[in-house]
Amino acid sequence: MFKRQVKSLDEVLQKLLRDEGFETPLKERRLMESWDTVAGPIVARYTGDKYIRNQVLHVKITNPALKADLSMMRAQLVKRLNETAGSFVITDVKFF
Repeated sequence: MFKRQVKSLDEVLQKLLRDEGFETPLKERRLMESWDTVAGPIVARYTGDKYIRNQVLHVKITNPALKADLSMMRAQLVKRLNETAGSFVITDVKFF
């Protein structure tokens, strides 16, 4: 008789995503979608385009005063965004 290695569906899906190169884009997407929740509704109102390049989240903020305040909170935002994404996705946040 053969011994089978029984794996959970979660393990199989994670291996498939990792092997096919979909794991990182999926985590990046999850992080981008969590911006409004993590930053809050007031910041979300002044948020424009967002994109990730080289593990840096770039966010367009239309209010200059808010941009200055958020720049001082970058480390906290990075930590909270990575926590909601479930892994280490970004290293920094830049506002433009």
